[in-house]
Amino acid sequence: MRIDLHAHSNVSDGTQAPADVIVSAAEAGLDVIALTDHDSTGGWAEASLAARDHGIALVPGMEVSCRTEEGISVHLLSYLHDPAHPGLLEEITKAKDARYTRAERMVALLAEDYPLTWDDVIHHVAPGATLGRPHIADALVAAGVVEDRSEAFSSILTSRSRYYVQHYAPDPALAVELVRAAGGVPVFAHPVASARGRIVGEKTYREMIDAGLAGLEIYHRDNPEEGREFLRRLARRHGLLVTGSSDYHGAGKQNLLGENLTSAQVLARIEELATGTAVVR
Repeated sequence: MRIDLHAHSNVSDGTQAPADVIVSAAEAGLDVIALTDHDSTGGWAEASLAARDHGIALVPGMEVSCRTEEGISVHLLSYLHDPAHPGLLEEITKAKDARYTRAERMVALLAEDYPLTWDDVIHHVAPGATLGRPHIADALVAAGVVEDRSEAFSSILTSRSRYYVQHYAPDPALAVELVRAAGGVPVFAHPVASARGRIVGEKTYREMIDAGLAGLEIYHRDNPEEGREFLRRLARRHGLLVTGSSDYHGAGKQNLLGENLTSAQVLARIEELATGTAVVR
């Protein structure tokens, strides 16, 4: 069974509609795909209908944007949680609102030096989508400032750039607690992806595990091999689930559906732990 537990649609920063992500997953020979848009479950309904039409199982999920007190970005995958749970919903709504305000400020700064307007950015955001830096990157590409998203993120939109603005995000341990309270299964996404920026230390892992962390996304293209070995030891020591995923974004990244996979046994355990919602089959 081919299972990919991390994919994005244009409800966040992917380039395909949720139904088209499902079609692409079926064409890639996957049996199961998780839709994990940033801070949003807005694509679940459309993806569920498409999954039934195309004979592929859907794991409804979300990627929660978090930040440690040291300012390190952490992404937490939540599987099969209740999308209406008030605690989790309130927190992700707060984070989404902060992303919007942050984007407005970044665009204002960028407009001082580049031919970019707020309308240029909004043009690349699907209705109801979680607005983020990838949409600003797409606007910069359209304006001819950079060639693609990767160039935008490695230069103009890097966290070291003068145009970068932080936004509110929950503490990782709090996010784990809220996902658990919502009946979901929390898995730390690409934990040692040092090329993306600073990575967390032992204290954050300990706090997340104490809060109820269920697993680690070890097999991901951005986790270097030496980091994977550290994560495998951590998973064995604490009885954590081990997942593998593509982090697919359509044309937004080079990541290919199914390039890393999760075992059927781990998916079965995720289903056992979840009480918020169910896999769509």
